[in-house]
Amino acid sequence: MTTSAGRRDEILQLARREGFVSVEALADRFHVTPQTIRRDINALCDDGELRRHHGGAAPPSSTRNLDYTARQVLNREAKQRIARAVAAFIPDGSSLFVNIGTTNEAVAEALRHHQGLQIITNNLNVAATLAPAPGIEVIITGGLVRARDLGIVGEATLDVIRQFRVDTAVIGASGLDLDGALLDFDYREVRVARELMANARETVLAVDKSKIGRRAMAKIADLATLDHVFCDAPPPSELAAIVEAAKVTWHVADDGR
Repeated sequence: MTTSAGRRDEILQLARREGFVSVEALADRFHVTPQTIRRDINALCDDGELRRHHGGAAPPSSTRNLDYTARQVLNREAKQRIARAVAAFIPDGSSLFVNIGTTNEAVAEALRHHQGLQIITNNLNVAATLAPAPGIEVIITGGLVRARDLGIVGEATLDVIRQFRVDTAVIGASGLDLDGALLDFDYREVRVARELMANARETVLAVDKSKIGRRAMAKIADLATLDHVFCDAPPPSELAAIVEAAKVTWHVADDGR
């Protein structure tokens, strides 16, 4: 049987490798109760090794995001549920902005069978997913292509976005702080997200629960600037009052959707 010290060392290594560890998954892995895992996480957080998040914990960095390949597999099933819920919300014949992020790439996959969509994106992965779809027209912004994730950023990106006024901006974020701030790691990406929101009639945030409480150094906007949030869990109590005051509709994408 694994000792508490050995278990905590393994939890820390998992968090560093995967970027986020959930209480539920750790309890199953170690065959212990969720309460035991919460005590382990609390101890690691008290030592400064991890930072608590809704449903689990992650390394404490607020200046650098996880590698793209790690983000692709992190919480994949939750992202797919969120993507299906967002796709069900988007009607045929809509115009959309879709920006950078692995959750938005899942949204793109879920939109493939829509008809009459016009999509402007600064994400080459999104463009590659949707370009073959017969009912969808894709426009790619100009700008600098980031090799690590094929996102496009820069002044040319902003110039293209300003030429459009769309129905819905579907955006992602690296973190949603408990004070309602939407956060990211790359200020260039933040500028693009702000421009997308400014040129859309409504804004949808697609974010899984691991992002709740996660810290990043660049602020995109406040929760009140959104119209809808799609997540795989309801907001925690610390955030729920802010959601209500902001009159944002929070959609929980569960297994039945």
